[in-house]
Amino acid sequence: MAKIVVVTSGKGGVGKTTTTAALGAALARSGQNVAVVDFDVGLRNLDLIMGVERRVVFDLINVIQGEATLTQALIRDKRCETLSILPASQTRDKDALTADGVARVMQELQERFDWILCDSPAGIERGAQLAMHHADHAVIVTNPEVSSVRDSDRIIGMLDSQTARAKQGETVEKHLLVTRYDPSRAARGEMLSVEDVVGILSLPLLGVVPESEDVLKASNVGAPVTLASPESAPAAAYFEAVERLKGKDIPVNIPTEKRGLFDRIFKKRGS
Repeated sequence: MAKIVVVTSGKGGVGKTTTTAALGAALARSGQNVAVVDFDVGLRNLDLIMGVERRVVFDLINVIQGEATLTQALIRDKRCETLSILPASQTRDKDALTADGVARVMQELQERFDWILCDSPAGIERGAQLAMHHADHAVIVTNPEVSSVRDSDRIIGMLDSQTARAKQGETVEKHLLVTRYDPSRAARGEMLSVEDVVGILSLPLLGVVPESEDVLKASNVGAPVTLASPESAPAAAYFEAVERLKGKDIPVNIPTEKRGLFDRIFKKRGS
């Protein structure tokens, strides 16, 4: 059976959809058969990040309501044949998501794929609850900001109380992914350090994705950064995160402040 991973956050704009696409593509590149599912009904951004917006004919709601089969709605990525996307609806609201319908779709996806990554809406409303309900793992995406970290704490509470595993007395395996990290700003106290974030949330660190234009450039061309710019620092962070998600024990590379030539010369002369 496939492993179901919910990619979630308490706050919007932290890079959750970008992370879903990047992790999904990285898993697929490692030989896994992967489906990414957009639960953000009404907004539908995952298909844009994946560059398949013009290929959407049927969506998750169509499948739930019996208007299309899963095979009709799934879109296979042309760049990576083991990666598929199930887009969200842009014209329906989140009330169209039903618990029974989501359960049927997830069961059918589990029969076809090795990994299912669910791109959850931000926050704690119905769409987010249904996205995380069947999860075995949760990737909690947060920026190194107090408001983002605080809202992530609420998501942890939901994962521990409202998922299928929680109701059976089991736990969802939770992982922390820090995005948009700028070591120079952290050094100046303008954002939280990675140690601060981990200390507040008390979760195992899956990875630290540095602030980088490579992520924006990849999004603008409709590709996960792990496909568009696989040699970049953000892509490397996502590739390493996938290895940890698969169970490998490898150290987390935390970006450090890069000093220019002038800084190095000045420091040497002053010593």
